[in-house]
Amino acid sequence: MATIPPDHDSNNHVDVLIVGAGISGIGAAYHLQTLCPDRSFTILEGRSDIGGTWDLFRYPGVRSDSDMHTLGFSFKPWTEAKSIADGPSIMRYLRETVSENGIDRHIRFDHWVTNASWDTSTSRWTITANDKRNDRTVTLTCNFLFMCSGYYSYKEGFTPEFVGREDFRGTIVHPQKWPEDLDYAGKKVVVIGSGATAVTIVPAMATTAAHVTMLQRSPTYLVSRPDHDAVADTLRKFLPSKTAYAITRAKNILFSKYFYDRSRTQPEKVKQLVVGGVRKALGPEYDVAKHFTPSYNPWDQRMCLVPNGDFFSAINSGKASVVTDHIDRFVENGIKLTSGEVLEADIIITATGLNLVTLGEMSVEVDGHEVDFANTWTYKGLAYSDVPNLVSTFGYINASWTLRADVVSKYVCRLLNHMKSTGTQQATPRLRPQDANMPARPWIDDFSAGYMLRVMHLMPKQGDHEPWINPQLIARDKQIIVKAPIDDGAMQFTKTPALV
Repeated sequence: MATIPPDHDSNNHVDVLIVGAGISGIGAAYHLQTLCPDRSFTILEGRSDIGGTWDLFRYPGVRSDSDMHTLGFSFKPWTEAKSIADGPSIMRYLRETVSENGIDRHIRFDHWVTNASWDTSTSRWTITANDKRNDRTVTLTCNFLFMCSGYYSYKEGFTPEFVGREDFRGTIVHPQKWPEDLDYAGKKVVVIGSGATAVTIVPAMATTAAHVTMLQRSPTYLVSRPDHDAVADTLRKFLPSKTAYAITRAKNILFSKYFYDRSRTQPEKVKQLVVGGVRKALGPEYDVAKHFTPSYNPWDQRMCLVPNGDFFSAINSGKASVVTDHIDRFVENGIKLTSGEVLEADIIITATGLNLVTLGEMSVEVDGHEVDFANTWTYKGLAYSDVPNLVSTFGYINASWTLRADVVSKYVCRLLNHMKSTGTQQATPRLRPQDANMPARPWIDDFSAGYMLRVMHLMPKQGDHEPWINPQLIARDKQIIVKAPIDDGAMQFTKTPALV
């Protein structure tokens, strides 16, 4: 494998290097060229196209589970009729954004970043990437590293060990690696899982499959809502698109916050409301208590959106069903449950989740020492103690991803502009004396989803006071990220040693 050494011309050195050309990376690029127009930047994307999640997932019915007035960018109105959009529509929106803002010329595709190494003496990151187009190792340098690579592994999804898997004679598919030629027409399908992916796949496959069964260990909260936003549809008739979009966006943010707050303060009332909606959709004879009444409170895990009640319609039509049980083993013709029942299947879909990762599965070094992020403290949920000139984007678990991505991008621009005005080259979050004895809490707290719990021990810690917290709340983030001073004593600004 050939290696291309770094140099410091315009092609190999930039002020800011963005990793990832999905929603976060595209938003980061827009904010950089708008708020920091004098800074050069490049986006390295490991895949051959933009979009991240929306390019990767190709399973039937793939769509957003957040409305596009908040999943969309603050600077580009979503103008299509459906506010709960399918994957191809979202990709069109992202392509328009990239093209309209000239972001495409900054992207290097098929560049999979494997290592980032910081050198304090030069105030530079050296980035190593594999150029998959010609199997070469390339190195670039930058002053600031902006990680926008998402939160899960693109290599493979999470699949538990199923006893007897090799005995099954049919086809097994994980939604993250959906084969383009999968023919499920007239087939019996079992979808393992009860999260957003399963709830999307079941009604989509049920249109042509013989029957689709969703097999779950325990229920998830499902909320039905129209895929059109009536307020947005009305506003667009009378107002400019940007104005209509801004009003709808604000309305949806407020409603989401209200619903989440109610879920935390009055969980039993919200539980009755949500389960009551399912009971209304499926009728009094359906065993909603068994199949759609979780043991946990609303928003202890993420809720699943059911656009236009399509999941419930599939059940009512007889084309789909739900089984709540545990798997004993796979058998030749399907899945044997602990109850003894065998679910016959031609195809098994393992919608069993994702593998979460820290910083895109790459290694990170600071002055020759590898960073173990589990030993770091999170700074405002976007940076890491003792790791200079690096910010990463992680969206909300209880609201649209893009809302937080926007906040983080604006913070990065404020940070860069502060460094320019103060003549400093390094920004490093460091614990102060008053932070020394903080109790350590999980990076994502009060959220019991399995995909989070499986990897929480690998994530940075959060403390019990600002700025060493990751609140995952829009209102709190606005206070500690948007409005709080950049120079807060914990984010320490220094010059390159040679310049001191």
